[in-house]
Amino acid sequence: MINQELFLRRRSKFHVPTGTGGATRAQVASAVKEVTALRCVLSEPLIEQIGMLSAEELKSWLREVIRVLRRRSGDHVHHRPFYPDFPNQVLEASEAELYLNAVLHYHSLRRLPPSEQVRPALLDGNFIHWVIEPGSVSEFESLLEPLVSSRTSLSDEEAADVIWFVRTYKNDVFRLLPETIPFREIRALVAGALILHVGDNAGVEAFLEQNVETATDVLRVAIALHGGDVSLATALTRFSKMKRSMRRRLLHLLDRAPNATEDVMRRAERWKRLAEVLHPGDYADKYPQAFAAITAARRNDAPASFGSRVETMLAQRQIAALTPVLQDRPGEFARRLDVTLRRAADPSAVLDAFEAVAAQVSSPVLLQLLAQVQAPRPLPLRAFTPKGALAKVFGTKDRRDPIAPPVLARAAQICEHALITRFASLPPLGRCFVDSALHEYRVPLAQRAAAKSLRTLVRGSRLPMPDTRFIRLFLWWKNGRESTDIDLSAAFFDSDFVFQDVVAYYNLKGYGGYHSGDIVDAPKGASEFIDLDLDALVEKGVRYVVTSLNSFTGQPYCDLPECFAGWMARADTASGEVFEPRTVVDRIDIASDTGICLPFVMDLQERRMIWADLGLTSSPRWNNVSNNLSGVSLMLRALVHTPRPNLYTLFDLHVRARGEHVTSAQQAQTVFAPDQGLTPFDTDLIRSQFL
Repeated sequence: MINQELFLRRRSKFHVPTGTGGATRAQVASAVKEVTALRCVLSEPLIEQIGMLSAEELKSWLREVIRVLRRRSGDHVHHRPFYPDFPNQVLEASEAELYLNAVLHYHSLRRLPPSEQVRPALLDGNFIHWVIEPGSVSEFESLLEPLVSSRTSLSDEEAADVIWFVRTYKNDVFRLLPETIPFREIRALVAGALILHVGDNAGVEAFLEQNVETATDVLRVAIALHGGDVSLATALTRFSKMKRSMRRRLLHLLDRAPNATEDVMRRAERWKRLAEVLHPGDYADKYPQAFAAITAARRNDAPASFGSRVETMLAQRQIAALTPVLQDRPGEFARRLDVTLRRAADPSAVLDAFEAVAAQVSSPVLLQLLAQVQAPRPLPLRAFTPKGALAKVFGTKDRRDPIAPPVLARAAQICEHALITRFASLPPLGRCFVDSALHEYRVPLAQRAAAKSLRTLVRGSRLPMPDTRFIRLFLWWKNGRESTDIDLSAAFFDSDFVFQDVVAYYNLKGYGGYHSGDIVDAPKGASEFIDLDLDALVEKGVRYVVTSLNSFTGQPYCDLPECFAGWMARADTASGEVFEPRTVVDRIDIASDTGICLPFVMDLQERRMIWADLGLTSSPRWNNVSNNLSGVSLMLRALVHTPRPNLYTLFDLHVRARGEHVTSAQQAQTVFAPDQGLTPFDTDLIRSQFL
C-alpha cells in the first residue's frame, strides 16, 4: 500500500499503478491542467505513465492526486472572509462603517452576505510551480530508512510517518528498517509502534534487546506506548493499566540496564508514576536490579549525580579537577565547553583535554558548538529554545566574561578537525558544487517542535521571496468543543526592531496593510486574510513583518479540529478569488499546545522569509523596550541574531573530507543547492546521511 500524501510530501513524487490503457490525449491534458491549477506540474515521465491508464483508472488516480494537492495548499476547505469582496470592501469603507460592522458581528455573529460582484480573473505573476515526478513502490518503501536513521529528533509529522509504516507493514516492516537506529528517541518510538502494531514475535524481541539499553530507554518505550513525549521534555505522562506480559517485558529490560539506579534517579518522578502500573514488587525476586532502582526513586535515595558534581566544581572554579570528569562524558564536555573556558585560568589545558575526546562527540553537538565559537562576540542576544514539543524562546543580554579570540579559533579548529575526520570515513562524493545560498538555511538539528507545513523547513532558515509587490497572509480554523476566535495579525518593525504598527482585528488598515475583518465564531470554519503592499511598507521604514496568530478565546490549537495559516504571492490583490491555491507559497498546520503562534517573519529589506514556527505562552507584547526581552521583540531578535549551524558549513566540511570543490553545478557529480541535487528540504536525508 502506498500513502500518496506521504510520498508527495517527502519526495514530490506520486505512484502510478500499472494501467490497462485507453485514456485519450484530451483526458490526459485535462488531468494535467487540473493539477496545474494547484501550483504543481507533472513531469514528462509522469505524463507518459498516466497516459497508459484507462479513462476510469485515470479518473480514480486524479481524484486522489487532487485531494492530496488541495489539502496540501489549503484549498480543501471553503474560504469566506468577513468582507467577501476583500480587499475592496475594506479599502472603500470608512472607519465608522468598519466599526459598526464589527460591533454587529460581535453581538449577533452575523456576517456580510456574499458579494454579487464578479471578480476579475487572476492576474498571473511569476509563480514557481512544484514539479511532481513518478515514483516506484521501492522508492516509496525507502522513505522509512532515512527517517529512523536520523541522528536528531523527528517532528510530530515525521513520527506519524514512521508509525504509519509500522502499522501498515506489520511483520514485513523489519526488511525496511536499518541495522542500527542511532537516536534513542527514535528507537523508543519504533519500539512502541512495534509492540502496539506487530505484537509478540521474535523480530520485536530482537529489536528490543538490541535497541533498549538504558533505564531511560525503558522509560521512553513506556511513554511511547501511552502516546507521550519520548523526548521527556514535556509534562509527566499519564500511564494506564498494563498487561502482565508488558510489565514483565519492561522490568526485564530495566533489570539488565547498566547504572540503572543512577539513571532512574535522574527522572525519579516519572519512574514513580510508571511504577504505579508496573508493580515491580510483584517481580522483586525475578528482577532485583529493576526493583532496587525503582525503590530508590520512591525513597528519593539519590546517589551523587554526575551533574551535581560538575556544577559544584564549576561553581568553585575547580577546572583542573573538572576536565577529567567531563572527559568521561564527551557530549557533556562539548555542551559545557563555553562555561569551562570562561572560568579556566588556563584555557589551553581545557582545549587539550577536549581535543582528546572530541572525536566521541556527536556531529549535531559539534556543529552547534562550532556555530557558537565562530559567532561574533559579544552576542547581541543570548537566546534559549528549551527542548520539547513546543517551540519557545527565552533570552537575555550577553553579560558573560569574554573568551580570547585565539581560544575561540582553536576551539573551532578542534570541532572542524573532528567532523572532517568522521566524514572522511563515508563514501566519496567526487566533484561537488555547494551553492553559497545555503548559508541562509539551517541544519535540521532538532525537529521535534516543527509544525506540518507545505515545505519541510528548519526554524531560522531564510528563503527568498517571490518577485512580487503584494503578499496575502491567510488563516483558516474551525471551532473546537466551543466557540473559538483565532485572530490573524501582522506587526511591523524597523531595522532596529522598534515596533511601528500592527494590522489586526482592531486596526483593519494602515501602513500598507489591510485586514479582511474579524470573525469570532467558526462552527463551519472561518478565514481571515491580510494584504501587504511591500513597496508601501518599505517606504515607511518597515523592515520586518511578523505574522502572529492569537487564540483570543484561549483554546490551544491542539484542541481544534483544524487550523492552518500561510501566505500567497499575488501580482494583484483585486483579481482572482480571495483564496487562490496556485499562488500559495507556504502553508503551515497550527497544532501546538499554546494559544499564540508566530509562523513566519518577512525581511522586506533582503526580501527573505524567515521561518519561525514559534509559540508564546502569554499575550504578545509588541513594544520594543531595551530591557524588555520578551514577547514578539524577543522572538524576532532571536531569529535574526542567534548563531545556528548552516547547511553550507555542513556540506563544505563533507566536501573537504571526501570530495573536491568545483565552481558550477554542471561540473559536479554531487550538487548541494536550494533548488537541485540535495536541497534544504530533504531533511530526512541530511539527518541520516550527513550528520
